[in-house]
Amino acid sequence: MPTRYIRHVRDALAWLKPHEVRQQVEQPLRIGLHGASDLSYFHMESFFAGQLSEARRAEIAGTLVRAGGQPGAAGAYDVEIWSEELNPPPGAIRFSWNAPERTVAEVLDRHEDLELRLARLLCPFRQPVTERIIKRISRENAMFSVATALPDIIPLFSIPWAVGEFASDTAFLTANQIRLAFLLAAASNRPVGYREQRNEIGSIIAGAFGWRAMARELAGHIPLGGGLIPKAAIAYAGTRVVGLSLERLYRIGYGLTTAERKAAYAQALERGKKVAGSIMEAVKNRRLAAAAPEPHR
Repeated sequence: MPTRYIRHVRDALAWLKPHEVRQQVEQPLRIGLHGASDLSYFHMESFFAGQLSEARRAEIAGTLVRAGGQPGAAGAYDVEIWSEELNPPPGAIRFSWNAPERTVAEVLDRHEDLELRLARLLCPFRQPVTERIIKRISRENAMFSVATALPDIIPLFSIPWAVGEFASDTAFLTANQIRLAFLLAAASNRPVGYREQRNEIGSIIAGAFGWRAMARELAGHIPLGGGLIPKAAIAYAGTRVVGLSLERLYRIGYGLTTAERKAAYAQALERGKKVAGSIMEAVKNRRLAAAAPEPHR
C-alpha cells in the first residue's frame, strides 16, 4: 500500500471528530406520547420499546413519556406523537397501529437531527436510520467525485466539506467511509471511536485499493457511459457496500462475505449510475441557471 496514500488518509482523518458523534448520541431524548386510553398508550409503547429486554427498558426510562393528551410546554419533549383516536393539533405526528412505519418515517423527516439518538434507543428507528445514513454518505462520495473534477460547480452546491483540503479523492472517500462507520456504530448502540472501531477502520483503509480494482473489472462489464458518471457511480457503490457490511456487522456480528460483497457491489453500481446521472443533470441545470441573464426590472 503506497506510503503517500497512508499519509493522505492520516491527514484526512483530522477532519473526523468521533467524540462529537458520541456526545450527540449520548444526549437525553424525551418523546411525549399522547394517548386516548391505557390501550392506546400500550400500543405505542409496545411498538417503540416492546422488542427491548427488561434491562434496556430500564436504561431508556424517561425516554417514552405519557404526556396526557395535551401539548407539552416548549422544550418539554424532543418529539410528540399522538394516538390516532385523539384530535391532535394541526401538523402533529400521528401514530397508527395499522401503519406504524409511517410514523417512524415522519418523525425522521421532521427530526433528522435526532436520528442517531432515536436509532440507538428505539429499535423501530434503527433500520430506517442506518439506510438513510448509508444513502446519504454514499451520495456525498458520489458528489465529491464530481466536485473534484469540476471545481467550478462547488459554489452551486451546498457541500459540507472543503474540497481543496484533501490531497486525493481516495483519501477523502476513505475518510468519509470511516465517518460512516462512526455514524452506523452510534445508531446501532455500539462503541464509537478510532480505538473502539480499529478493526473496521483497518478494513476500510486496506480495502480501498481492492475496491478500485473491482470497480475497474465491473465497470468493464456494466455500461455506464463516459465522463464523470462512472467515477461518481463507483464512489457511490463502494461506499454503499461498505455501509451494508458494517450495518450487518453491528446488527448480527459479521459482515458480508466476499461473494455477497461482489453481488452487492454490482447492484449498487447500477443504483450509483442513476445517482450520478441525477447529480450531472443538477450540475447542468444549475450552470444554466447561473449563466442566465437576470430579467430586466
